[in-house]
Amino acid sequence: MTLKKIHYISGLAITIFVGLHLFNHCFSIIGAGKHIEIMIILRHFYRNICVETILFLTISIQIYSGFTLFKVNRKSAKTFFEKMHIWTGFYLALFFIIHLSAVLVGRLLLNLDTNFYFGVAGLNSFPLNMFFIPYYGLAIFSFFGHIAAIHNKKRKAGFLNLTPKQQSKAILIFGLILTIVLFYGLTNRFKGVKIPIEYEVLLGK
Repeated sequence: MTLKKIHYISGLAITIFVGLHLFNHCFSIIGAGKHIEIMIILRHFYRNICVETILFLTISIQIYSGFTLFKVNRKSAKTFFEKMHIWTGFYLALFFIIHLSAVLVGRLLLNLDTNFYFGVAGLNSFPLNMFFIPYYGLAIFSFFGHIAAIHNKKRKAGFLNLTPKQQSKAILIFGLILTIVLFYGLTNRFKGVKIPIEYEVLLGK
């Protein structure tokens, strides 16, 4: 099996988890309480030793294969979607390294529940949000950009008889809209989220 095929298969597995993660984030529009309520339900599926081990292994494979394919294909990418495929993959690999490291530090060293408040503490605090807004925004958009670039390689029309390029554009538009919607919820409709005192350590307090 080629590295490209392994990367594709591990990507499909990760997409399922990311899809659930983004689905969970959508409930932030209702409020932090609802977000955490849905998170607790979803954790029955992915937060157990078996699934977490597979997930960490899959993400490790994705990071390694992603960086390797980036080095191989970076100079040969010519079209807009080819370049998007390469660079969104590169950013997602970096994001996975930073994000997973932060989650492990939060859980194992700081003894924090890495829930809604763990994720949005920096997003709702100046000047940390100057980093976290583009950090999270680019991650969400890169996820959909990567999928859009893959769809652009198809040769046949798909859903609603859309051409591959139309599918890719639709995915990008959906990703952009979802990014805006999620930020609307994760910042409590742009008014800011009240961070519990135990999470203030993340803000250097």
